[in-house]
Amino acid sequence: MNSESVLKFDAYFQEDVPISSEEHYRIRQVKIYYYLEDDSMSVVEPVVENSGIPQGKLIKRQRIAKNDVGDHYHWKDLNRGINITIYGKTFRIVDCDQFTQVYLESQGIELNPPEKMALDPYTELRKQPLRKYVTPSDFDQLKQFLTFDKQVLRFYAIWDDTDSMFGECRTYIIHYYLMDGTVEIREVHERNDGRDPFPLLMNRQRMPKVLTENAKNFPQCVLEISDQEVLEWYTAKDFIVGKPLTILGRSFFIYDCDPFTRQFYKEKFGISDLPRIDVSKQEPPPIKQELPPYNGYGLVEDSAQNCFALIPKAPKKDIVKMLVNDNKVLRYLAALESPIPEDKDRRFIFSYFLATDMISIFEPPVRNSGIIGGKYLGRTKVVKPYSVVENPIYYGPSDFFVGAIIDVFGHRFVILDIDEYVRKYMESNAAQYSPEALSSIQNHVQKQEASAPELENKQAKEEPGMQELESLIDTIQKQLKDYSCKDNIREAFQAHDKEASGYVDREMFFKICESFNVPIDESLVKELIRMCSHGEDRIDYYNFVRAFSN
Repeated sequence: MNSESVLKFDAYFQEDVPISSEEHYRIRQVKIYYYLEDDSMSVVEPVVENSGIPQGKLIKRQRIAKNDVGDHYHWKDLNRGINITIYGKTFRIVDCDQFTQVYLESQGIELNPPEKMALDPYTELRKQPLRKYVTPSDFDQLKQFLTFDKQVLRFYAIWDDTDSMFGECRTYIIHYYLMDGTVEIREVHERNDGRDPFPLLMNRQRMPKVLTENAKNFPQCVLEISDQEVLEWYTAKDFIVGKPLTILGRSFFIYDCDPFTRQFYKEKFGISDLPRIDVSKQEPPPIKQELPPYNGYGLVEDSAQNCFALIPKAPKKDIVKMLVNDNKVLRYLAALESPIPEDKDRRFIFSYFLATDMISIFEPPVRNSGIIGGKYLGRTKVVKPYSVVENPIYYGPSDFFVGAIIDVFGHRFVILDIDEYVRKYMESNAAQYSPEALSSIQNHVQKQEASAPELENKQAKEEPGMQELESLIDTIQKQLKDYSCKDNIREAFQAHDKEASGYVDREMFFKICESFNVPIDESLVKELIRMCSHGEDRIDYYNFVRAFSN
């Protein structure tokens, strides 16, 4: 026997198809080869083009186990009309080739009769010709197709659904195909319209216009409607520019068509006037945002931010103005206009911060007055009494001068005096002050100069302590004439005096003096600090700084 002798058997196996509605099982035909030289076997499935199934060599050449004991298949175990199991699959041997038949008979094996190869039912179904349905008709559709092929009427329409909740007015393109009388409705998408780019609202189909009496309850959504249920179909004469059209429950208004459609209507129906209708809607005027009435808390600009955004932001600030006018404060002495006799002797210090246009009021404490001094008003913008709440006008530097009346939330104050810095500021910015304000300052300065000698004599007689303080300041000025940091020290004290009271606490006072190398260990300076002390923890830096003038 030749070493290359191979026994060949025809077989098949059945495979279940659980996820298909067209077939429940599949018959796969294979070839089983038995190699006599080493008793090995292989299983090969012939490749079918476009089957979609991995085919070819299913089991490569090897000795195949017959049972769990370890025995292998021998050529004596193979015959026609039997089942063999290989790796869990059962193969039915139906026939063999001529060489195999002769070989097995020569070895004394009686062969079973051959069987017919099983066929795959789905493959046989695909081989059957498709059924053709011919519907008899008295209308010459072929002539219509040849005459109007590729001729389409195009109409531009809108569907106005604004009367319903969340409805809108949308545009569509209606195509009427002359070759078969079908209608197609296409959607018109705009950029960023928030809709999926689906091209069609209605697929191409014939549209019934009038149904028969018996077809009103016809299930059109399930079954295709035919001529038996329709009395009249939509035709080209039903699509007229300027007239509404109801299709599938939606009312479309045709407002324009293309040039070919105009020419067709002119030649076919004699309609030459199909003007374009303007369907664009005028946008309503923007609604003016009205702010609610001011409730009196905080600033108007700050409260208005709650109406502009869910998470309010702070109003924008003039950064350049804040940087230029940083630590620049205008101070005024004022009295309270009040019918109460106890309020006539009360004095207040107004501090106007140029960086933010805010005002703070401090009342210097007076012993045994019965009134607790200190902060009277924190930093805030003060609105003038005659300004409108929606557009408030705040007090500015030009409103503060000697004799001016300042209305602070219903309390009237009269400006009595200004400090030296305010006077210099008014001289350098005279353009923003009124002539009345400038003349009041000039008259006030003249009065101060005329009454200065009398005031000094009176203070010398009535207040020997002040005379002693002035004498000590003059002595320190002569002794420390080379020390010239008065302005820098004053600005440092004012930066830490948030209330503009003229006092700082003792600990901060000594820190500032140490940073500017003030000789606080000198006996005269120590005496000056003692005389400027106000209580146990506050020091009057105004008189202290005077001793270090240039």
